[in-house]
Amino acid sequence: MKISVIGSGYVGMATVVMFAELGHDVLGADIDKDKIEKLNNGIMPIFEPGLKELVIKNIEEKRLRFTHDNKEAIEHGEVIFICVGTPPKATGETDLKYIIAVAKEVAENMSSYKVIVHKSTVPVETGEKVKKIIKDNIKENSEFDVVSNPEFLREGTAIKDTMEPDRVVIGTDSEKAIEIMKKLYSPLKAPIIITDIRSAELIKHASNAFLATKISFMNSVSRICELTGADIEKVAEGMGYDGRIGNRFLNAGIGYGGFCFPKDVQAFIKIAEQYNYDFEILKGTHNVNEEQKKHFVNKIKEKIDVKGKTIGVLGLAFKPNTDDMRFAPSIYIINELKKLGAKIKVYDPEAMERSKEELKDIEFCNEPYDVCKDSDLLLTLTEWDEFKKIDLKKVKSLLKNPLIIDGRNMYNPEKMKKEGFQYISIGRKSV
Repeated sequence: MKISVIGSGYVGMATVVMFAELGHDVLGADIDKDKIEKLNNGIMPIFEPGLKELVIKNIEEKRLRFTHDNKEAIEHGEVIFICVGTPPKATGETDLKYIIAVAKEVAENMSSYKVIVHKSTVPVETGEKVKKIIKDNIKENSEFDVVSNPEFLREGTAIKDTMEPDRVVIGTDSEKAIEIMKKLYSPLKAPIIITDIRSAELIKHASNAFLATKISFMNSVSRICELTGADIEKVAEGMGYDGRIGNRFLNAGIGYGGFCFPKDVQAFIKIAEQYNYDFEILKGTHNVNEEQKKHFVNKIKEKIDVKGKTIGVLGLAFKPNTDDMRFAPSIYIINELKKLGAKIKVYDPEAMERSKEELKDIEFCNEPYDVCKDSDLLLTLTEWDEFKKIDLKKVKSLLKNPLIIDGRNMYNPEKMKKEGFQYISIGRKSV
């Protein structure tokens, strides 16, 4: 089948490689000419494990190509996936300007039946807005159907999550579109949930909001653990064996980041407000997440007067296996320490270039041990495997003071004590 994917971010790139791998004729589109030229030459716009290899493979096998001409993509695709950005407005609402622009382009360039699928995370009723925009702007009397098909990928495991999804959600009132979508996704052998378009849109927001709430809940519990002397790791383990709870998203830390959770929590709160519902739980989720970053900075201030001190930072991206710095907790933490007069040295395996757009007047180092050299203390803000395997004896020899404040609970406190460190983590006893 001929498939077009408009938008080349995390969702768009995972979508093009999935359908190309399944044997379809896929055309990826983005109005950024430089990005498209790089993609056609095998240069990726984002870091995502496994992505580059699959893009190059499918380009070479003639199942995948890219264009900066949306008109070409609209004419090509029997099914058109809209994967453009849905950034937050200053108010927290979702900005649909890119979705609306693509919908108008589809209307103006469509000359045969199309299934128009929005995969981007959008507020409820967006599908109906897209349908109306196309009807109002269509130039030829072509039939079309609109489908909500939300993505559930995680950055860092986007390819696996797309190729091996927990479920596929298809929201539409068209039997014809349902059959086409089922045919597309049936090779993945995942449960397919057929629903109305509004429910599909809400499934995505509700899923992300619930996961964010789990994280904030555990960060709140970690604060109680610190006050009582309990161990958050043991509390989480004991909770995780309960099948009703599960053991995922129970890790305490410095709060969630990335583009999805912060944006979608705020957007869901705004959606509820539009229907005159006060989503108090989600407001709490957001507030706890913001407070957790401040709490981590306070931990540092309680341990050391940071003015004039050199602070080493391992990890900048909001999570490992990505270079994404959007809403990364590291940005707030580093900027607050700078305000207090600290000198900052940093290293991240993938996010160094992107972080230069967000962080100024800090020292970017070439490796973890350069960060440690002559630093008064060391912070760990992203749980990369490279940091978990670091030579602690070498770290200790390079630091001015053997002090580590761990925002991701990567190390065992007793081991750190034996290695001679002062070690402070989240929701566990300091040693």
